[in-house]
Amino acid sequence: MEVKQITFSITSKMNWYADYNCLFLLSCFLLSCSIVFCQLSADQNLTMITLSKLLINTNSPWDATKEPNPCSWIDVTCSPDKTQIGSLQWLDLSNNRLSSIPDEFIDVCGQINELQTLSFSHNYLVGPLPTFHGFEGLKTLDMSWNSLGGNIGSQLDGLRSLRSLNLSDNNFNGHVPINLGMSMMLEELQLSKNSFQGSIPSEIVSYKNLHRIDLSENQLSGSIPEVLANLTNLEVLVLSSNKLSGEIPTSLSNIQTLQYFAANENNFYGGVPSGLTRFLMHLELWHNRLAGLIPPDFLSRPNVQFVDLSHNMLEGPIPANVSQNLVILRLGSNRMNGSIPVSFEALANLTHLELENNSLTGAIPPQLSSCKSLEVLNLAQNNLIGALPEELAGLGSLDIMQLQLNKLSGKIPEQLPDGLSTLDISWNSLTGSIPSSITGLKNLKFLYLQGNDLNGSIPDGLPYLVELHLGQNQLRGMIPLMPLSLQTVLNLSSNLFEGPIPSDLSQLNGLRVLDLSNNKFSGEIPVSYTQMATLTELILSNNHLSGLIPEFPQRVSIEVTGNTGLADSYEKLARKKGRHNGVIIVVGAGAFLLVSLIFFLFLLLGDPTRDRTRTASVER
Repeated sequence: MEVKQITFSITSKMNWYADYNCLFLLSCFLLSCSIVFCQLSADQNLTMITLSKLLINTNSPWDATKEPNPCSWIDVTCSPDKTQIGSLQWLDLSNNRLSSIPDEFIDVCGQINELQTLSFSHNYLVGPLPTFHGFEGLKTLDMSWNSLGGNIGSQLDGLRSLRSLNLSDNNFNGHVPINLGMSMMLEELQLSKNSFQGSIPSEIVSYKNLHRIDLSENQLSGSIPEVLANLTNLEVLVLSSNKLSGEIPTSLSNIQTLQYFAANENNFYGGVPSGLTRFLMHLELWHNRLAGLIPPDFLSRPNVQFVDLSHNMLEGPIPANVSQNLVILRLGSNRMNGSIPVSFEALANLTHLELENNSLTGAIPPQLSSCKSLEVLNLAQNNLIGALPEELAGLGSLDIMQLQLNKLSGKIPEQLPDGLSTLDISWNSLTGSIPSSITGLKNLKFLYLQGNDLNGSIPDGLPYLVELHLGQNQLRGMIPLMPLSLQTVLNLSSNLFEGPIPSDLSQLNGLRVLDLSNNKFSGEIPVSYTQMATLTELILSNNHLSGLIPEFPQRVSIEVTGNTGLADSYEKLARKKGRHNGVIIVVGAGAFLLVSLIFFLFLLLGDPTRDRTRTASVER
């Protein structure tokens, strides 16, 4: 019987911290037999029993004291045939807790000529990359998600058949390695999430079969080599999160196989090359310093599905000629102007339209309601005007709608997309009342309406919100029962609410910030607020509150300025009341004296009319 695959997963089945001893024992198995699907000799029985002793005080099901025959253990199957371990093709040691690899293990595996795949991914390996001797048939080597470090020099030179190398998510440094096996047949090179420095080596094009290169999240500098265009089989090129600079080479547009190109979070400058999307499906260039206009035909290619050019310095209008296959378009945080193209109504596959933080003008096109797949609509922080289109209520898949910081006016439509989880229309010029239909948005979690001119009262029966922002409006009336799901912020500041602070807000045990400032609330602060388990900030300033400030836990920051009737001790409260009564007495006494003085003067001077009458009589 031939063994072609061994998957040795310790933590998933045994919750055991594997170590050097485990791999040494496994190398013994590989010298003679596999622990899975094999016939165990006496020596192999002894090895298995030794392994079981190492697993004492663990959750391992392998216990020689209870069952001396390893062939009866869970996950061990013995066959009557002699196993040929030399036919092993796949050895997977990923997702364990291995901290080192014995030299004996490398020597043993190197003798298995049929071995094609070796994986140590997701372990705790430290130290330098081992030197791989032998391994005549190894095609895939995966050492990702460990803590290996140091430079990579000649450790891989002996690999004659290597096709795929994954060293991502380690601590390797130095230059990007160029000695990647003797066959020059490498197809996949994944070196992301390390600390490689220097430039992208031009020698990498010697591996002409490369179809995937991932050098993201390193410390690479310099420009993209023009010679990368010679990799005519390249399908995926990921250079994100480095320190690369220069212009994006126009020669990349000549790679007919290139479908995925990501170079976001670098320092690239210049314009977006015309023709770059000629063959691409996926393009990410966000967080660079690209400037100028987006070419008119840049979004028109039928192959284009994902474009993210956000956080650059691009300007001019949004191209109106857009591929109907476009799924995600992100152009936020640029300097783009003009209006939102009406032609977007043809984008039936569009799920994300993110144009925030630009200088777009005009109204929101009602035609966007034709984008039935739309899940995220972000038009925030522009100069959009007009009313919020009622037609958007037909976007049944819409999850997030962000239209804040514009110049929208009119009333909030009575009907809104019923699948919304986030609605942000804050900091506009919206008027009228909050529509009662908002209580029917059962998925709504985040509602931001602050900074408008809304009036009326808060509707009863709000959905299971996590955050609610209604500050800086003209709302008044009774505050309804708030959903117990509120966990972060309830902001009712700068409105016209009056009367006592609702004590039932203390039932919001998950709330962190409660802002009731700049209203006309009166009376005392409810003592029950001190029992709110997660409250960290209570803002009550500029109201008409009075009485003693309750003692809150130290974690709570409380702001009460502008409430002249509040005090933090009985003594101060008594003095305030004394001063208040004194003021009443002084004012009353002053009024009495003033009236008395007027009366005295009246008596002293007499009736002027009577004096004139007496004078006239004397003269006659």
